[in-house]
Amino acid sequence: MEHKITKKDLRFAKRLKKARRSVGLTQEQLADKTNLSTTFIGLLETGRRKPSLKSLQKIASTLGFKAKDLLPF
Repeated sequence: MEHKITKKDLRFAKRLKKARRSVGLTQEQLADKTNLSTTFIGLLETGRRKPSLKSLQKIASTLGFKAKDLLPF
């Protein structure tokens, strides 16, 4: 079943992409540092997937952010 992309998904995607770029990492580099796939990072950055809490914490920590800073609330 296809994931319906919400405005919150898109806000998270935009924040994630901006955070990643602010520290000068490519999707591939972020994927390598977090042991996540490049495909998954790309899906997160387009709002087509939602991260688990574990993935969110791993990504935020790697980027030097708090997980709450990436959330769209």
